[in-house]
Amino acid sequence: MAVKAVFFDLYETLITEFADGKRVSKRSYDYMDRLGLSDAEFKQEWSTRSERRMNGHFPDYHSVIRDILDSRSLPYPQEHVEFLYQSRVGEKKIPFQTISKEICRLLELLRERGLRLGLISNCSEEEVVSFGQSGLAPYFDDVIFSYQVGVAKPNAEIYRLACERLSVRPEDALFIGDGGSDELRGAGSAGLRPYHAYWYNTFMESGYEKIRQPLHVLDIIESIIEREPPNNESAGH
Repeated sequence: MAVKAVFFDLYETLITEFADGKRVSKRSYDYMDRLGLSDAEFKQEWSTRSERRMNGHFPDYHSVIRDILDSRSLPYPQEHVEFLYQSRVGEKKIPFQTISKEICRLLELLRERGLRLGLISNCSEEEVVSFGQSGLAPYFDDVIFSYQVGVAKPNAEIYRLACERLSVRPEDALFIGDGGSDELRGAGSAGLRPYHAYWYNTFMESGYEKIRQPLHVLDIIESIIEREPPNNESAGH
């Protein structure tokens, strides 16, 4: 076994929506005025569709809202829905504008080592509109957004797909994430080596080895290399 690729989660691993324990975006929408639902009702409906939002059952934000309103026999106010969509795109853009220098340095150093870099994110379309224009995009050899591939973490299939697309064996890859969506267990079940990114989200607990600073990923890789037996090519194995 070797380390040939490193896969990362996105939110709360490479970017964060929080500062000093508080959400940076000041999300506050009058759902009753715009959709005819109380905030509590909207949150409940939104939450019950979480898995289907992540796995692409709903291709976009508008289709989610239409399904919610249809289920409540409410009209579809196009102007208000578009306002809510653009507002959500705006709030999800904020974390991409303040990418940590240490994160960028980590990705630079991993690429200098010749490692392939992949991203595996559970997300819906509006959450990653800003990724392609962000400072993160150039570092990655491949990016998997769950809504595009029809499967989400912790399903082992999304990790196997990521490995196939980078032409690496799961056992030669690391997965680093904050632990949301049970992603670390999922990575392990798919054969990758999971590590808990513990630099942004320190509220999520797991039984996996914690990495407390982004650059410590390099130490992890060094320790793996040191433990690996030398490759004896002359033995014909």
